[in-house]
Amino acid sequence: MTSTQYLFYYAASALGIRSQKRRMIHAADEKHLLLEAESYLGKAIWEQVAHIEELSVEYWNLRKLMKEHDRVADVLKIQQQQLAEIHAERAGHLRATNEPFQDLLEERQNLFNSLKELVTKRDMILNEARDVRRLYEGRKVKQEILTNEEASKEEEELSDIKIKIDQLKSRFALLKVEGKKIADRIAEESVKIDEVDAEIMNRKLARRELASDAFQHIVDINQKISKLSSEMSVLDTQISRLYGGIGKFVSRNLANPECLKVCGDMQWLTFTMGALRKSITWNYKIAGKI
Repeated sequence: MTSTQYLFYYAASALGIRSQKRRMIHAADEKHLLLEAESYLGKAIWEQVAHIEELSVEYWNLRKLMKEHDRVADVLKIQQQQLAEIHAERAGHLRATNEPFQDLLEERQNLFNSLKELVTKRDMILNEARDVRRLYEGRKVKQEILTNEEASKEEEELSDIKIKIDQLKSRFALLKVEGKKIADRIAEESVKIDEVDAEIMNRKLARRELASDAFQHIVDINQKISKLSSEMSVLDTQISRLYGGIGKFVSRNLANPECLKVCGDMQWLTFTMGALRKSITWNYKIAGKI
């Protein structure tokens, strides 16, 4: 949304002509684009931000995750090559003996996918809980300082701080409950996977005379590939989140010469991101949300 469009829609809303749903849809679309832009910028410049103190944690975590990502990718490539070779050698036998395991393999893959999503949700809850706790501790410190001061003019601010502290405590409690539910579900999914593994093993034993060593090897490699793929997906999510954090910080702090420098040829993107932020805010204002 341009400034001219904003003035037009704002004037229309002042006259009672307001399309709240449309504005919120536009804001959601723009927010999605902004998150993608932040991640794209962070991916392009993360190797250059080591000297920026505020981004040192993100930078070194990315270094660690990248190393682990490369290791898992190398192992996955080897497993996929081995699987392709075995399939080429015993394709006929695989088609004949895969039937007794196919339903369980699919169920196992679905369980792994579900477990991966739960792990991602758990990580998001933990991150939010850490942020809430940090904000809570900051408010507590401020409350203690103002309480020790004798000036009565601080009473209203102390009341506001207490309200915010209570809100943060409530939010933390809700996150704790939600985290416990996710943890329980993760435990349940893990038990189900173990049960499926046990059933697969029982079927293997029942058809031991018909199952070849090559087929057994294929099953084992498929399990390894499934686990490695899940690990890769989790790593990709964590890396993308760190990219976004770096892109967000740098694009919001271009007044910092170090941030401006690392942007280099990507400054055009930061301007676009700034325009998106303005447009999101304008859409919320027109929709009456702020």
